[in-house]
Amino acid sequence: MKAIVSMIAAGVIVLSVGLLINAQKAHVLVDLKEANWGPAPPMLPPGAQIAVLAGNPTKATEYAVRLKFPSNYAIPAHSHPTDENVVVVSGAVTFGMGDKLIKGAGSNKTLSVGGFAQMPANVNHFAYTTQESTIVLFGQGPVEFKYVNPSDDPRSKSSGH
Repeated sequence: MKAIVSMIAAGVIVLSVGLLINAQKAHVLVDLKEANWGPAPPMLPPGAQIAVLAGNPTKATEYAVRLKFPSNYAIPAHSHPTDENVVVVSGAVTFGMGDKLIKGAGSNKTLSVGGFAQMPANVNHFAYTTQESTIVLFGQGPVEFKYVNPSDDPRSKSSGH
C-alpha cells in the first residue's frame, strides 16, 4: 500500500511539473510591422535579412524565422541536418534539388506567395530569386548549412580561408 501511495505521489509531482512548464509557455503573436530585421547569419550569402519569430534557430529546439532575400539572390547547393519547412510570403522563390545550382532547370519549381516546400534532412538543394522575396522558415534546430562545394560557403569567404 505504501508503494502505491508513493507511486501516486510521484505521478502527481510529475504531472504538476509538466503543467507548470506548459503554463509558463506564452503565445507568440508578431505582426509583420513588428518584425525586428537584421543581417542573416554568415552561413547565408550576404544580402539576406532575418527576423526571428519564435524559438532559437541556433539551438536544438523548435524555431520560426522570416528571411528576406533581395532580387537575384542565390543560395548554392547545400543540405541541413534537420528537415527544413518553407512558406513563401512575398515574391517568389525557385527551388531545385541536386549538387549544383542550375537556374532554369526543368526540375526546378518556382513557388509564389503561399507556396510550401519541405526539404528533408541531408538532401542537397538550392534556391534563388528573381525579385525581392520573403519566406517563413521553421523546423527543429539547430539550423546549419553544409554546402556541397565548400568554396560556396560564405563563411569560408568571410574568414579569409
